[in-house]
This record gives sequence, structure tokens and C-alpha cells, in this order.
Amino acid sequence: MTASSPTPPSELKHGVGLVDLVMLGAGTAIGAAIFTVLGPAAAVGGTGILITVALGALPMVLFALVYAYMASAEPSTAASYEWQRRFTHPLIAFVIVWLRVLSNAVVMIVLARVLVNYLSMVIPLPAKPVMFGLFALIFALNYVGVAVAARAQTVLMLLLLAIFTVFVVAGAPDLKPGLLVQATAGGWLPILAALPLMIQLFLGIETATEVGDEVRNAKVVVPLGIALGLALTVVVYLVITFTALSLVGPQALATSDAPLLTAAEAALGPWAAPLIVTAAVVALIKSMNAVFLVYSRFLFAMGRSGVLPPALARIHPRFGTPHVATLAAFAASSAALFLPSSLLFLLLAVNVPTMMKYLGTCLAAYNVARAHPEVHDQARLRFSRPTVKTLSVLGVIAAVVIAALGFSTDWRPYVLLAVWLAIGLAYYAWRLRRQTP
Repeated sequence: MTASSPTPPSELKHGVGLVDLVMLGAGTAIGAAIFTVLGPAAAVGGTGILITVALGALPMVLFALVYAYMASAEPSTAASYEWQRRFTHPLIAFVIVWLRVLSNAVVMIVLARVLVNYLSMVIPLPAKPVMFGLFALIFALNYVGVAVAARAQTVLMLLLLAIFTVFVVAGAPDLKPGLLVQATAGGWLPILAALPLMIQLFLGIETATEVGDEVRNAKVVVPLGIALGLALTVVVYLVITFTALSLVGPQALATSDAPLLTAAEAALGPWAAPLIVTAAVVALIKSMNAVFLVYSRFLFAMGRSGVLPPALARIHPRFGTPHVATLAAFAASSAALFLPSSLLFLLLAVNVPTMMKYLGTCLAAYNVARAHPEVHDQARLRFSRPTVKTLSVLGVIAAVVIAALGFSTDWRPYVLLAVWLAIGLAYYAWRLRRQTP
């Protein structure tokens, strides 16, 4: 008599807590941008970037409120995709997430490339083999369990905060409170001109919503995680920017290829390079880990809903992870190593799908408030329906404006995305024909 094989698990493991969610959201946002954006932003905005940092958070506050509302009503793994599929239209959900299949592979390349650039300040390294090795490491962490990946994220984030604390404490004797007055001395035009750059600092806070099925008491914990993650990110960016401006001023930051390193050298001397390189490595690895975690989850959700091969929805019998989707995310990230190496090209290719994701979630929230009272009434965040509609409309406008900003800078990413979308629509039509009796 042969024993029957065990039934494959149908649900993901609950392994993510509040601290993990905070570190997941903040850890996604605090990545490559803080090490690169201060220079070009200071060139445009001068000391006014202190105000620009706060203003740059406002679009993300808007998006975060919409995400928190939706998470308090309908938490889900791959929430952005599931909300759009259920509350807008399956085709809209597919289009947006199909663009993200490409953009998430691209963002893995962006983060890995910046990480290798920083490591190369210490020791020359072959870029693509090292990048592939990083992908393999992150794949292994995510394959064996969400708890392992989330705890690794928390440890890395705490280590980064400790390094930033050393930088701020070392610069404390030179802090200049007068910068807060000087920030508006040049008028509002430079402050606003630097805004498109500083908005990039906050993208990714909503990552905390994307593991909803793996969080206990998700309707309460996920919105709280979003709020605390955004607050932590704003505080970190304000303190780092204020310290850097106090140490070397906007001119030195504007002319530096590594602005944060230039500021750290003023306070720490020869210790600056190893400290900032370590901070960059930690920040970028944890951002890659967070991006990869979400990447595998929306591939899993697409397999579960049937728009991509059902094999992507398989759950590992031991680890409780979407192991096939995790392997697919690793393969896609590795394939993206062959894309053009221009960072500007890559960054713009990431920005547009991210904004479309926000737009789709805002549309879903609007439709919940308009036509799904049973879902709206479940929300633990007690926003009125008119409030949700207003936030959603403002979010749609913000997403379209931000997505359009890069077209005059470089049109090539838009062509790449259009070609990728055409491939996706052809695949979607083929799937529909196969499913039609």
C-alpha cells in the first residue's frame, strides 16, 4: 500500500511583522537615490533642497494614504495587482503589472550597478559577474522563506541607520541652523525646480502592502507599517541632507560625483570612504532584497489569476514561498543584465511603470468608494467616500504628471516600454482566445 503524497500548500506562510513592514517600506525607498541625487539637486536648488525634501514626500503621502486605505479594507499579497484586477478591469491590471515585469528587472540592474560602482572605489570588480552573484544571493534568501528575507531586510536597515548615525554625530559640531533660513533666500523657483529629482527619494514606501497575505492582522498592521515607514524615510532624508549641507555647502555637493562621500570626508577624514561605501552596499542590498520580494509576489499573483502560466502560483511545500515565481524573478533580473548600461535610460524605464502602478491603485480606490460599499465598510481607516475619491483623483493626476516629466529628457525608455507593452497585449489576446470555448 503506497502512502498518498502530501497536498501542496495553498496559502503563503505568515512570517512578516510590523517592524519587518516598516523596514521593508523604508528600506525600499532608502537605496541608490540618497547616494546620487544630492549633487544634481543641490546644483538646481541650493540650500533650498532642505524644503524640497519635505515637498518631495507630498506625492508619496498622497499615494500612501490611498494604499493604506486599500490595505485596511482588502490586504493581499501583490496588492497593487489584485486591487486593480478586482476593482478596475483585468486588462488594466495586466497592462500595469506587465510593465512592472520589465521595470522590476530594470530596477534590480540599477541598484546592482550603483552598488558595484561604490565597491569599485575600494577594489576593482568585474561588474556583470558581481551583479549576477548578488542576484543569486538575494534569490537564495527569498527562496527559503519570507521570514528569512524580511529579517535580513530588518538587520540591513538597522545597520544602515547605525552608519548614518555615525555620519550625523560626526557632523553635529558643524551643523548650521541658519540653513533653515537660507533655504528660502533664493526664492521658490529653485526649490520647485529640484522637486522632480527629490520625488525619486520616496518611491517604494508602498512596498509594505505587497505582502498582505503573509502578515497577521494585516488590516491594522499594514497601514501602520506604511505610515511609520514613510515617517522614518522623511526623517532620515531631512537629517542627512541638513548634515551634508552644513558640512560642505550646496556648491561642493553640486560638483561632486559622490556627494555624500564628499560631505562625510569633511567630518570623518580618511574614515569617510569605508563608512560611506559600507553604507551604500548595505542600502543597495536591502533595496534589492525588497524589490525582489515584491517582484516574485506579483508574478505569483499573475500565475494564481491565470494571466501567466499557473506554475508561477506554486508554493514550496517546506518553505511556504512562491518558489517558481521566485526563480522566474531571478531569471528575468539576470536577463536584464544585457540591457543598455545608461543609468538615466534605466531609471526612466523604472519611473513610468511605477507611476502607472500608483495610478491603477488610485483608480481601484476610487471605484471601491464609488461602487463597492461592502468593501469600503470593511476598511479600518475610516475615510469618507468623498475623501477617498478626492485622494484618488489627486493621485491619478500626480502619477500622470510625474510619469510625463522624463519624456523630454530621454524618449528611448518610452519606446522600450511601448514595445514591451505590445508584446504583452499580444500575449494577453492569445490567452483570451485559448480560454474562450
